[in-house]
Amino acid sequence: MTAAPFDALAPHPTTGFAAATSELSKVYGSGDTRVVALDRVSIAFREGEFTAIMGPSGCGKSTLMHCAAGLDSVSSGSVRIGTTELSTLGDRQLTELRRDRIGFIFQAFNLLPTLTALENITLPLSIAGRRPDQQWLERVVSMVGLSRRLGHRPGQLSGGQQQRVAVARALASRPSIIFGDEPTGNLDSRAGAEVLGFLRDSVRELGQTVVMVTHDPVAAGYADRVVFLSDGRLVDEMAHPTPERVLDRMKALDTHSRTS
Repeated sequence: MTAAPFDALAPHPTTGFAAATSELSKVYGSGDTRVVALDRVSIAFREGEFTAIMGPSGCGKSTLMHCAAGLDSVSSGSVRIGTTELSTLGDRQLTELRRDRIGFIFQAFNLLPTLTALENITLPLSIAGRRPDQQWLERVVSMVGLSRRLGHRPGQLSGGQQQRVAVARALASRPSIIFGDEPTGNLDSRAGAEVLGFLRDSVRELGQTVVMVTHDPVAAGYADRVVFLSDGRLVDEMAHPTPERVLDRMKALDTHSRTS
């Protein structure tokens, strides 16, 4: 069974979107090995909103995030960050856009072990030759509870504290949008809840836009909305999610993916 395009998620011709895709497709291989990872996906991520992307294993959720963030090329369709169409950018321009306007948080913390927490947080700005906005940096560090840990190296920090550093690093440059790929996947439930709370606070208090891929209904419950993928297509969305409602929807999608 093939799901119909979910047009309600299509980007509208107005401002207020941090990122958007239109008719986005991603195909790997050809012939007998051809795999359609994304099939004409149109979605907009509103400014100041926390969106979770969910779906069965192999549904294309990480591929969608990587394409929307300019980390992976697309086979057809378009991707915009704000009003900038990514296909119009050269490699250097795309690198600069990712550095200046996008924040990333991954399951692996990706911290440099020889640098302190503060040096890891400000590293992308240092590479860009930019000084951090000190007032903003202090606000971010305070929000994620790292004020007393800035001189510590990653090896001196717990997993949850290391991911807090990664969250602060993503926020430090005041990006247009933050993408998180299973950002709590390597954390225990308590540390994961702390990190999700910080992401929630960054949206509520700092006006940040966050898009997170997750398989965890509890994590999705922190979001303003959840969008669901199945077989490379958007099939549903949920506003004001709760873990229970998300779990019920995921069970239905898992059943569908096994029987289709």
